[in-house]
Amino acid sequence: MSTPYQPQTDGSEQRNDLIMRETEAETTEERSNVGASVRDMAARIPEQLSAIGRDISRTIEKAISAKDDYMLAVKVSADASHKLNQLVQAGVFGTRAEAASFLIDEGIKTQTELFARVEQKLAEIERLRAELRGLVGERKSAEPAS
Repeated sequence: MSTPYQPQTDGSEQRNDLIMRETEAETTEERSNVGASVRDMAARIPEQLSAIGRDISRTIEKAISAKDDYMLAVKVSADASHKLNQLVQAGVFGTRAEAASFLIDEGIKTQTELFARVEQKLAEIERLRAELRGLVGERKSAEPAS
C-alpha cells in the first residue's frame, strides 16, 4: 500500500496525469490500477478517522485533567511565535503552549513591583467604590417614601 508521500514499490507505475484526453485510449489495466488506488484510499479512511478521534479524545482528557491550568488564547507577534517554535524545536518544551506558559510565569515573577502596585491601586479603587455605594445608599434611605 502506498501513500501520497511514499511511492508504490510493487513495480507498477503511478500515473502522474490524472486527466485523460479524448485522443488517448484507456486500457483495462489502467482502469484496474485506478480502481485499486481508489479502493486503497477508501480502505484507509476508517483508520484515519479513528486516529483523528483518538487524538481528539486525548486532547479533551488532557484539558479536563489539567485542574490547576487555565486555557487562554493569546495573540503573539510573528517574532514571539518564531521564538516559541525555536524552544519547541530545540526540545526545551514539548509544545508552544508550554513554552508560552513558562515565559508568562517568568515575566510575572520579574514584575513583582508592578503587580504589587496594581494590587494596591485595585484595593484603593474598591475602597472608593464602596464609599460611593455607601453615599448612594444614604441618599436612598433619606428620600421620603412616596
